[in-house]
Amino acid sequence: MIPYKILIVDDHLVVREGLKMILETDKRFSIVGEAENGEIALSLIKTLVPDVILLDLNMPVMSGLDTLKALNAAQSVVPIIILTTYNEDDLMVNALALGAKGYLLKDTSREDLFRTIESAIRGSTLLQADILTKVLAAKERLEKPEAKEEGHVYLTDKETIILQMVARGFKSKEIAFDMGVTERTIKSHLTNIYSKLGVDSRSQAVVTALELGILHI
Repeated sequence: MIPYKILIVDDHLVVREGLKMILETDKRFSIVGEAENGEIALSLIKTLVPDVILLDLNMPVMSGLDTLKALNAAQSVVPIIILTTYNEDDLMVNALALGAKGYLLKDTSREDLFRTIESAIRGSTLLQADILTKVLAAKERLEKPEAKEEGHVYLTDKETIILQMVARGFKSKEIAFDMGVTERTIKSHLTNIYSKLGVDSRSQAVVTALELGILHI
C-alpha cells in the first residue's frame, strides 16, 4: 500500500515534530513536507502534491484562514484538517465555512488524529464533540443580523435528526443504518438540507444551522 502523503503546516517546531512522531508510527502515512506558515505551504503544495494538509490557524506571514482562502481561490481539492486551540473559536468557525474537512484540538488523541485524516482523504467531514461545543459557544458572537432575519428555514424532524448526526461525525452509511433506510435516502435528504440552507457541504450546513438556531448541540 502506498502511504498517504501529508504536509504539516504549523509555526511551532515542537508541534510539527510531535505530529511527525505520531504519524510515523503508522505505515499508512508519510510526511512529505512541513511549513511554518501558509505562504511556504502554498509553494510546497505545488511540488509535493500532498493527499492531506494539517493546517494551523494562527501563524505569522500567512495565517491558516488566509491559506484556506488562497487554496479556495486556486480551486485546490487537497483536503485540509485544521489544528486549533481553545482561543481560536472565531477563526475556527470561519474555517468551517471555507470547507475544511476536519477540526482537531492540538491535544487530540492519536486515534482521533488518524480517524480524521482517513475521513478527510475519503472526502468526508468529521467534527469532534469538543469542536462542536466550541462552535456552539461562538455562535452568539458570530451570528449575523441578516442570518437572524432569514431564520425562516424549515427543516423536517427527519432532516434535523440527520443533520444532528452529521454534526456529530456520523457518515451517511452509519446514519442510514441507525435510521433503517438506504444510504441513497440519506444522501437525498442531505441534498434537500443543503438546498434549504443555501450551502454545498456538510460543515457549512452544520455551521449555518447553528447560526440560524435550527441546530442545537
